[in-house]
Amino acid sequence: MTKKVVCFGEMLWDCFPDCEIAGGAPMNVALHLKQLGLEVQMVSRLGNDEYGRKLLDFVKGYDLNTDLIQGDLEHPTGMVLVDDTNKENIKYDIVAPSAWDFIRLTEENLQAVTEADALVFGSLGVRNEMSWNTLYHLVQQPVLTIFDINLREPFIDFNKIESLLKYAHILKINEDELAFLADYFEIENVNDHKNNLDSIKAFCDFMVAQYPVEIICITLGSNGAMIYCQGEITKHDGYKIQVEDTIGSGDAFLSGFVKMYLEGKKPMEILDFSCKMGAYVATQQGGTPKYKLEEFIKPVE
Repeated sequence: MTKKVVCFGEMLWDCFPDCEIAGGAPMNVALHLKQLGLEVQMVSRLGNDEYGRKLLDFVKGYDLNTDLIQGDLEHPTGMVLVDDTNKENIKYDIVAPSAWDFIRLTEENLQAVTEADALVFGSLGVRNEMSWNTLYHLVQQPVLTIFDINLREPFIDFNKIESLLKYAHILKINEDELAFLADYFEIENVNDHKNNLDSIKAFCDFMVAQYPVEIICITLGSNGAMIYCQGEITKHDGYKIQVEDTIGSGDAFLSGFVKMYLEGKKPMEILDFSCKMGAYVATQQGGTPKYKLEEFIKPVE
C-alpha cells in the first residue's frame, strides 16, 4: 500500500542576484517524496501573483497534489532575498509577511492529516500566528509527526519549538541545531564535544526524557548522519562526492529517511538510503532535481 505523507509549511523563491530557485524545505521534501513513489500532499499558501502561478506550475511539473495549497489575495508569494557576494558569509532575508504565513485550518487539511501515515513540518513555517494556529491543530491529530526543526534566524521562537516538541515523534536536526538546542536546554558538555558520541547520546537521552520524541536523526554534513533510537546510536559516514551545490541536500536526506522509516527498515538501512539521497542531490544543481528511483543512487555508489 502506498504510504501517504502531508508536508506543512513554506513554499517560496530563493532569489539570487542572477537567478531564482523554487524552494522551501517542506516543499523540497514533498517533491522528493513524490519522486520516491509516496502519495504526498502539501499544505501551504501562495499569493495571487506571477510568482505564485510560477510556483504552482513548478510543483505540478512533479505531479504533486496541489489541492491543499491555498491562494491568498492579500499577501505575496514567499521570497528569500539571497546576497551571495561573500561566498563565505551568504546572507538571507526571508521576506515577511508572505502568503505562507497565513495558512488557514480547513476541514480538508485536517482530514488529509488524519488519513496520512506521517506529517512533516518545521519551525520556520509558524513564525506568524495564523500558520502557527493551523499547525498546532494538525500536530494533535492521530498521525506520526516528524519535526524537521530547520532553525532560521531571526525567526526562532523557543516557546513554539517546545510546544511542537510536545507532539513530535521524530526529531530531525543538524549538528549546528544540536549545539543550539543543547545551549538552550543547558545540557552540559555537548557544545564542547558535539562530535563525541557520548555527548550526543547525553543530548538525546535528555530530549526523549523531556518530550515524547522516540527517534532523533542528526545530520553531519559531509560526515554522514546518525540515528538515536531506544538509547542506541547508529552512525553512517556518508558518501564522498564531487559537490555541485548543497541546496536541498538535507531535505533530500529527510525524504529518504521518511520513505525508509515508513517501510519499516532498520536504522543502518535508513541511514544508507538517506545519505545516498542527500549526496546525490549535492551532485546536482538546485534542491529538487528530477530523477527516477533506480537512477539517483548511481553517482554515489
